[in-house]
Amino acid sequence: LALHGKKVGFEKVLKLIDEMVVSLKTEQADDDAKKEYCTTTLDTTDDKKKELERKVSDLEAAVASAEESIATFKEEIAALEGGIKALDKSVAEATENRKAENSEFKELMASNTAAKEVLLFAQNRLNKFYNPKLYKPPPEAQMSEEDRVSVSMGGTLAPTTLGGIAGTGIGASFVEIRAHSRAASDDKEAPPPPPETFGPYQKKSEEGNGVIAMIDLL
Repeated sequence: LALHGKKVGFEKVLKLIDEMVVSLKTEQADDDAKKEYCTTTLDTTDDKKKELERKVSDLEAAVASAEESIATFKEEIAALEGGIKALDKSVAEATENRKAENSEFKELMASNTAAKEVLLFAQNRLNKFYNPKLYKPPPEAQMSEEDRVSVSMGGTLAPTTLGGIAGTGIGASFVEIRAHSRAASDDKEAPPPPPETFGPYQKKSEEGNGVIAMIDLL
């Protein structure tokens, strides 16, 4: 235009520049807004990441603690099982001991009962000589109808059974003790026969009463 002698017009150029400046400002504002959004989003994401990392760390610690607790529980269960087995063994041994003690106790009570019967029998026999007022004669044997007929015809009663001594109140236990004593004294010299009169027993009345008193204490 200058070569052809015409004026150059800058109005359009200035207008375009102004429009471009406005457009650039708008784009800059948009970029700034996007940058702020991205920054905020990155901060939020980073916070979430850190929170998740903390949760993972906590969960790993919880898993490790749970595994340690499981190992401890296994050891405790093994110890309890061992204790239960030991307790079962102890109970079984205690049961066997109680059975043995019960058997021994029953045998002891049976022996004591037999010994008491013997002592009562001996006391009664001593009372016969030293204290006749306290002597209790043995009850008469109950005879059956057949026994009465047999005795009335001159017969004799059947021998005493092995369960005891008829007419004395002494049970089978005393019979066994007496038989054992007789077997043990077979090789010994027989004692002298008892006195035929009551005189010798009267001389020892004080000694006999002492023996009776000792039996009463038992």
